[in-house]
Order: sequence, then structure tokens, then C-alpha cells
Amino acid sequence: MDRFIYLTATPEALIASMLPPIEFGEYLSTGTKKRNRAQAIFFEVDLNQIEGLVDMNSLNRRCIPGPDGTPKRSVYLSVYRVLELVPLSALKSLYLTTDHGQTLELKQAPYDPSEEIHGHLRLYQELCPVSPMIVSEYSPSVFLKRITDNSTPIVLPKLFFVDLKLGELATNPLKGSAENLPYSNIGHLRDCIEILKGEHEKHMKTVLRVYTGCLLYRTIERGFYVGANDKIIYYPYPTMAELENINYEFFRAI
Repeated sequence: MDRFIYLTATPEALIASMLPPIEFGEYLSTGTKKRNRAQAIFFEVDLNQIEGLVDMNSLNRRCIPGPDGTPKRSVYLSVYRVLELVPLSALKSLYLTTDHGQTLELKQAPYDPSEEIHGHLRLYQELCPVSPMIVSEYSPSVFLKRITDNSTPIVLPKLFFVDLKLGELATNPLKGSAENLPYSNIGHLRDCIEILKGEHEKHMKTVLRVYTGCLLYRTIERGFYVGANDKIIYYPYPTMAELENINYEFFRAI
């Protein structure tokens, strides 16, 4: 049987499995007896590029079929500093799984920072290795560079995050309509934006300190980003109309 390596973001871990991505996503989100309910977000990782980072003897010994031929579902290889140590070049497709076990594959696409639109606010959900929700004036590439380039006292080696919809709040934070934004903390979000706009030297403001563990997939703006400094890997997220055609079961589940 084939073996796959996955980097899960929530929580952060490096896992070996004999399940292909779609089946692995279903296993993570619903368990073996369908009694569990939880989202899962994970990358497939190129094993050839991380052989020096894992105990291959242990992997070969533990990631084997059961006596009845059942594929091994998961073998944990690491739960600490995983994103930091895995090379960006080793990351393959990104997978999103609903709490009902429907999985969507997102593939990498070229990203040109020169095409970013400036002058309005963004809402970012950091996912790994930390998980605050941040409102910021920075575009995705600038936000990533700012947090990973050692220019501030708080620095991360790499960051994986997603941009979320702000609707009219992106250009009219205080009076813009929030009618189509399903966030439970709209009042607090407006307060954070007001603070950010009122302090000219402040370019980022924490909205939530801890990720709730549930990402509203319908609120994703453009997609997911992972990288460090000037290196950014982009996973575009389809529009709702595109998603309905690409993966109807996932579309229905969100």
C-alpha cells in the first residue's frame, strides 16, 4: 500500500497514513465510527524532501497494514515545530474538510504581490503555528513579511493563514453594512477596526486571541497563504458558484 505524509494545521502535527487525502480527511473529521465531528485542514507533504527530518526506521515499522490488511490510518511523527521545519517546497495540495467529512482539494497557484490591492482593510485568520484573528491594513504578502522577517519583537519562522471577507467594512469600517457577514462578534470587530483606524502607527489589531477551531468556509475571501519573508505559497479558494460545480458535496456541507 502507498504511504502518505500529512501536515495538519489544527492542531499542528506531522502524520503518516496509508489513507489517500480524501479518505484521510474523512477519518480526521469523523473518526472511524462516524461519532466525531470536527473540521480538518491539512497539507500533503513530499516524503522524499523530509526523510532527514523523521525517523524512517520507526515510520517503516509502524506505518504498515493491520493483520486483516486494513490500512494504517495514522502514525504521528511530530507534534512540535512542524511547519517551521518542513521545507515550503515539500508542501503539495492543501485539503479542507468539513465536520461531516467532505473534503476539498486546493492546489497551489502563482501569486504576484504587485497585483495586490492596497488601501482597504483585511481580516486574517492565522492557523499555524499560532492562531489569532487579526484585522490589518497590510496586504497578504506584506502581512506575511512583517511577521516573519525579524523586523518586530514578535516574529515567527513561517506562517499559514487565510484571508476572510470583510464586505463593506473593508472600505467603510464603521458605517458599512455587515448584513452578509456571519461573524458572531461584529460589534467587537468594528471596535477593533475603529482602534486600528484611529492609531496611525498601528497596522494590525488582534480581534480574537485564540482560534475557535471552526473556520467558516463561506467567509474565505481569496484563499490561503503560507510562507516566510518574500516566499509566499498561495492556494486560491473558489467562488461559491465555482465551488458548487467543482465539489457539490463540499458546497452543500458548508
